Amino acid sequence: MVRDIKIFADGADLVTHRALRDNPLVDGVTTNPTLMHAAGVRSYEKFAWTMAAQVAPKPISLEVFADDFDGMLYQARTIASWGDNIYVKIPVTNTEGVSSARLISQLVQEGLWLNVTAVFTFDQVVEIADALGYSGPPAIVSVFAGRIADAGQDPASHMRDCAYHLRARASRAELLWASPRQVYDLCLAEKSGCNIITMTPDLLKKIPLLGKDLGQYSLETVQMFHRDALSAGFKI
Repeated sequence: MVRDIKIFADGADLVTHRALRDNPLVDGVTTNPTLMHAAGVRSYEKFAWTMAAQVAPKPISLEVFADDFDGMLYQARTIASWGDNIYVKIPVTNTEGVSSARLISQLVQEGLWLNVTAVFTFDQVVEIADALGYSGPPAIVSVFAGRIADAGQDPASHMRDCAYHLRARASRAELLWASPRQVYDLCLAEKSGCNIITMTPDLLKKIPLLGKDLGQYSLETVQMFHRDALSAGFKI
């Protein structure tokens, strides 16, 4: 499949991501504290070291979890020191809704690779672009397009606007389509000018379906229903 967009595997299962390391479809890895908690991670540092090492040289995004900006600054510097392939994820605001822009500017000046996450609005993208600067270090801006769609708004046009602004104001920042709900989001993200999309292992498995003949797909679905009814021993 020819594509102009990178795919980052999203999750926190070490066994699964170890298997994905050599998958040619996967260009990087992202995770977050919620995924780590759901996966039963107990030691953040041990998990992060292990994940960063096993997916290298592909990039990985690891998130700070402090809520005060001094704590975020310390955690960001520490996390960045754990590997040469690490992007440090900084939430666009803290839990009180205070912008992280000033912290982002400071970390950019220190040369850290950042992934600004939990971004939803165009105004947030504008502020982040200013904080990252036109020629700052490599960065990622993660806009949660899937959740924007959940809110009943068109994510594709929104992402086009975000992509255009980032190209103009933060040339080294890549736009990431976060929280996809279906494989078709890969097509939408690419058409919208996104550089990256995250995909869970379940969605990654469906990528080979892109371009599949719908007549054949219909027949296979009918065959599946018939096969499963026989296996269940259904009778009328």
